[in-house]
Amino acid sequence: MSDKIEKVSIIVSKGSLEGIYPALIMANGARAEGIDANLFFTFFGLDAVHRARHEHIKLATVGNPGLHLATWAGGLPGVSSVMTRYLSHKMEELDIPPIPEFVEMIADTGAGLYACQASVDLFGLSKEDFIDQVQDIITVGEFYELAAGGQIIFT
Repeated sequence: MSDKIEKVSIIVSKGSLEGIYPALIMANGARAEGIDANLFFTFFGLDAVHRARHEHIKLATVGNPGLHLATWAGGLPGVSSVMTRYLSHKMEELDIPPIPEFVEMIADTGAGLYACQASVDLFGLSKEDFIDQVQDIITVGEFYELAAGGQIIFT
């Protein structure tokens, strides 16, 4: 048995910058290494591929321990927008594309993008609500079939 990873399936469950970017960076890195990659968007992670929302993803500032802010400070009006702009600017300096462009780029490398059927049903969504790069809406069982034989990463 080879130690080389041949496939990763990444579950994206959070709809914030810090919830979506790690999955995109990992999928992009996998594809760059010749590793097959699938992204499974569930719950609020669906925002990353939702036509009306994917350009408006914000940094979660309330209760985010990585920001080292008091919870109340993260909830002040404008803090999320300011922190989102700051982080977006820093990522731009590092040539990390915005989420819509990054998702399209990853899809263009052959990665699979899938929406979770249960979450789609829960939020009353349909295939038309998602960007064109979403290949299908699949069940958890179908996700496990896609992931079989590879690594599963939950972000």
